Amino acid sequence: MKAVFLDYASLGPDLDVRALQTLLPELELYDVTESEQLYDRIQGMELILTNKAKFDAQLFRDHPQLKFIGLTATGTDNVDLLAAQQHGVAVCNIRDYCTQSVAEHVFGCLLHLTHNIGRYSDTVSAGEWQKADDFCLMSHPIRELSTMTMGIVGYGALGRGVANIANAFGMEVIISQRPGTNRIDDDRVSFDELLQRADVISLHCPLTKDTAGLFAGREFRKMKSNAILINTARGGLVDSAALLSALLDGEISAAAVDVLPQEPPVDGDPLLDYQGPNLLVTPHVAWGTNEARQAAIDQLTDCVAAFIDGDDYNRVV
Repeated sequence: MKAVFLDYASLGPDLDVRALQTLLPELELYDVTESEQLYDRIQGMELILTNKAKFDAQLFRDHPQLKFIGLTATGTDNVDLLAAQQHGVAVCNIRDYCTQSVAEHVFGCLLHLTHNIGRYSDTVSAGEWQKADDFCLMSHPIRELSTMTMGIVGYGALGRGVANIANAFGMEVIISQRPGTNRIDDDRVSFDELLQRADVISLHCPLTKDTAGLFAGREFRKMKSNAILINTARGGLVDSAALLSALLDGEISAAAVDVLPQEPPVDGDPLLDYQGPNLLVTPHVAWGTNEARQAAIDQLTDCVAAFIDGDDYNRVV
C-alpha cells in the first residue's frame, strides 16, 4: 500500500521506525509538509501518517483513493471527521503515550516556581551568596507543595497522571466538572469552586467550543492571588492577554505555559514579551521525552497494523 508520513520531524530525531517501514515498505518520509505541498504529496497515497496536517472536506473529495489517516497525536481537530466518515476513510489517533512525560513537566515547572530555583541560581551567579551574612540566603519565598491544593481541569489519562504525582507530594487534589456539560459527578467540584479553592490549576482538557477561552479575565479574578496556572494542553484554552494582565496586576502569582494559540507563534503573543520570573514559556515540549516520542511511533505502527488486519484499534472514524 502506498503511504506517506507528512511531518515526521514533528516527532523529533533519533526514533526507531524500522517496524513501521517493514509494515509499509513503500513509505515516503517527509520531515515537513507545507500546506501548498500537501496535495502533491498525498497524490495516489492510500495511507497518510501525520501530526498536524489539515484535512478538510474538499481534500477528501479530491483524493478518493485515501483509505487511512493515522495521527501521531490524540487530538483530531485537524481532520474533518464527518467528511472522512462520508468518504469511507478510517482515522486513528494515539492515546496515553506521553502521560508520564507531561506529568513530570507539570511538576518540573511547579517546583521551579514554588521553590524559586531559577532565581536562587541567578542569585549565586550574581555573587550575592558570597556576600551573605549567614550560611544560607533566603531572598525569595519557598512554598511547600504538601500545603497546596491541586485543581485539575480535564481528567483523562493526563489529568490522572498529574493527580497521582500530586497525591505523592501530599497535595489535596480536586477535579473540575466537565466544562460545557450539566452532568454532575459526585467526586468533582464545580469549575467556579475549583477556581476559588485551588492553589495550582493544571489544564488537561481538549480544545472545543466549550473550552475555547476557558481562562480569561473573569476566571483569573476568581482565582487566589497566590495561585499558579499550568497549561500543557492547548493554547486556545487561555486568553494570553488576560493571563498577562493577571500576572502584571497580581491577580495570580505565576504561570507556566507549554502551548500557545498559534504554534509556532510567528505573529507573536503577549506572553512572549513578558520578562518576569513568575512566567515560564516552553515550546510545546511537555510531551516530548525520548520515551514518549518512541511510544508514539510504536503505537502508530500498531494502528497501521490493525487497519491492515481489519481491526478497529484506536479508530475514531
